[in-house]
This record gives sequence, structure tokens and C-alpha cells, in this order.
Amino acid sequence: MTDELFARVSAQFVDAHQRVRALDVSNDEKARATRRLLAISDASKHDLGRAAKRLEAFLTDLDKGRIAAADASGA
Repeated sequence: MTDELFARVSAQFVDAHQRVRALDVSNDEKARATRRLLAISDASKHDLGRAAKRLEAFLTDLDKGRIAAADASGA
């Protein structure tokens, strides 16, 4: 399961980074989204399962136009 989770999260990170780069928003908003994504990436080094949930929430926020919404886990 860990290998499958790692592969899924890796693919989601690639997607998330591409989507953040493509955002048509102010530089400040893009910077906030980038910082949030980097915080999730850093967290994945310590707890991949929790980071996967945070990353899915981040992608959902992007889908709903909540670009720099506060991360529920506090990052």
C-alpha cells in the first residue's frame, strides 16, 4: 500500500505544481498557493498519509477557486 500511496501522491504533486504555475491570479495569490503546496510537500516527508489528505484538500480548493484557502491542518 505504501508504494501505491507514494505513486498516487507523486502524481498529484505533479498535477498540483502544474496547476499552480498555470493559475491566472495575482503574484501574491500564486505565492500563497505555492507556499501552501510546499508546506504539504514538506509534511509528506514525515507523514505521507496525512500529506495525501492535505494535498487532496488543496486540489479540491483549486477546483473550487479557493486558491489560497487556509489548510485545515494549520500549515
